[in-house]
Amino acid sequence: MSNNDRNNRYRALLPVVFALAWPTMLEETMQTAVQYIDTAMVGKLGTDATAAVGSTATVNWLIGSTIYAFGIGFLAFISQALGAGETERVKRASAQSVLMVLLSGSLFTVLTTCLSPYVPGWMQVEPRLRPLASRYFMILYLPMLPRAASVIFGTVLRAAGDTKTPMRVGVGVNLMNVVLNFLLIYETRTVSIFGRSFTAWGAGLGVTGAAIASALSFTFGGIAITIALFRHKTVSPRGYSIRPDRTVIRPFFRVALPNMAQRFTTSLGYVVFASMINALGDIATAAHTVANTVESAFYIPGYGMQAAAATLTGNAIGMRDRQRQKDLSVLIVVLEVVMMLVTGGLLFAFAPQMVELFSKDTKVITLGSTVLRMVACSEPIYGISIVVEGMLQGAGKTRAPFVFNVVGMWGVRILGTFLFTRFLGGGLVSAWGCMIVHNILLCILFVIYYRMLERNTFNGKDRNLSGVL
Repeated sequence: MSNNDRNNRYRALLPVVFALAWPTMLEETMQTAVQYIDTAMVGKLGTDATAAVGSTATVNWLIGSTIYAFGIGFLAFISQALGAGETERVKRASAQSVLMVLLSGSLFTVLTTCLSPYVPGWMQVEPRLRPLASRYFMILYLPMLPRAASVIFGTVLRAAGDTKTPMRVGVGVNLMNVVLNFLLIYETRTVSIFGRSFTAWGAGLGVTGAAIASALSFTFGGIAITIALFRHKTVSPRGYSIRPDRTVIRPFFRVALPNMAQRFTTSLGYVVFASMINALGDIATAAHTVANTVESAFYIPGYGMQAAAATLTGNAIGMRDRQRQKDLSVLIVVLEVVMMLVTGGLLFAFAPQMVELFSKDTKVITLGSTVLRMVACSEPIYGISIVVEGMLQGAGKTRAPFVFNVVGMWGVRILGTFLFTRFLGGGLVSAWGCMIVHNILLCILFVIYYRMLERNTFNGKDRNLSGVL
């Protein structure tokens, strides 16, 4: 096969990849921008407020990622069913997603409400900040049903190739959150815009106001995405029963359970990781919180391409088109590396200025800039692991990633951080160094595993990339 033919195939795939990726990138950009604004607005209340909000953030990853695993199960099933032209199975799977939203949303509402008084203590938050952190956590998780709908229904729509609807809903949620933050966090005050001053009403609720703003925004998002799903031509569950369907549930759980175990154990690792950092004091906690917020913006290309990789890989497997799948894997990885080289360079160059957006404490700025410049050097490597994991999700291969993530998180990041901070006198820099080593290890393992899987064909007898249908 000539290089010219190969290049023509890549050029034909580029519009398809970007059509799926750019709405997710824009959605991630908006979410990150609002996270920046959120952190900056809370940061104006002081270091204590930033620490109280950020100290339980990793528990959010733990809960959110567990629900997201349900979405991955539906993503693999629906994208492959669409590739195979089996629209009836798509509708039945969408109906089962409604059942999963009801079950998971209800369960986590009860669980988080009951555990909210204890979470700050488990996270080793300073005693004087625990009541504030506990109240923030409880309010944030009261609307777990609409939050579950946002995650699962959004993934169902992306599996059908519709990344624009989740993007639009996400933009609405984020804009609403900013407006409500402005009204609920601060006292009534005089605001100047373009040389004109006016009195802006404010509830003066501080950190509690930020939690209420987020909770109301999440509720709006859940309702909006539910309406969008039921109106969607391809994946609307309207008219289909939500009673358990074994033909969907069994393959769904084969994909979702390993991914859930992976996300739960690695997110639990993030909780332990954050608790060890919290134990290093307010400066380390604030620098870690700000650095995480800044860093998230530079992963946007990775997660946008991951969404495209997952959906298109699932479609290719459903169509039994081996060449298309191979072309997609090469194209997406190359695009990802190029974009992450650019974002990593920007992060390295402007780390101090980015940290200064969220904190004026010189110690926080110095420490946060140091760890950001460290992680900037590993951005392209981490980007590869993100998109390869997306391809594996579309293929329904979630068991090996579970093993890789658990080994990397607990054997490298957690154990390394524990040894460096507790016995060798290391601080936040040592902890982030362990995190970078963990990310490099994941990239190596994912690439080796995926290359092994690519040697198989797409017929139904395959043991590897044969899909979940």
